[in-house]
Amino acid sequence: MVQVCLNGARGAVDGAVVPLSPGAMARSADEAVAAGAFDVHVHPKSPCGQDTLSPKAVAATLEAIRAQVRVPVGVSTGAWAEPDPAARVERVRSWTVLPDHASVNWHEPGAEEVAAALLDLGIGVEAGLWSGTDGAARFAASPLRSRVLRVLAEVTDADPATAEESALALLADLGSGTDPGRPVLLHGEEGGAWPVLRLAGRLGLATRVGLEDTLVLPDGQRALSNAQLVAEAVAQYGWAQRSS
Repeated sequence: MVQVCLNGARGAVDGAVVPLSPGAMARSADEAVAAGAFDVHVHPKSPCGQDTLSPKAVAATLEAIRAQVRVPVGVSTGAWAEPDPAARVERVRSWTVLPDHASVNWHEPGAEEVAAALLDLGIGVEAGLWSGTDGAARFAASPLRSRVLRVLAEVTDADPATAEESALALLADLGSGTDPGRPVLLHGEEGGAWPVLRLAGRLGLATRVGLEDTLVLPDGQRALSNAQLVAEAVAQYGWAQRSS
């Protein structure tokens, strides 16, 4: 399974190809699904282009995307959008239109409370476990670990020469801390995005790609769209599986 991550915390400075408005996100999601994505991850934006958890922005984003695609759509609950843990929980509880799932970065303060609020609302939780953090250890001790939709294993090593090694180390860190019934989505970022994606294919794990994780194709050329990244990812991912 290849998930598309439409925009992330990127903004206008990253180029016009990054979708920031609900309409642009919806068009980009539609093109990416047509290219082979089976799931959408998106960061709703404020009018000035910043990540936000406001119910108005979340609703507008979800409604626009769902008018175009018929696949699950998830959002981020990153602490940078609302640093105060209690306020982040209140934001989540105030949503009037609910995503199918939402990512929770387990190394962030308030992760347990945010995840619990999402589960109370019937929203699936992607447990974001970043390399280089204590997220995996905290998740292993979490009473919620068996209730998450999937583990989102994020390799933050952006060096293409070492990203695969870092990915294997992260997977080893997860170990018994990951409920065997919970699927793992493995992905990298920037220079590590493509090596980690190919590794995910070889290991038979779900993965993701999109302008949140990388702005370039495997050959280093600037990507023109999320759809172009997804099409390349489907080819790379499938080839890794056939070659394993």
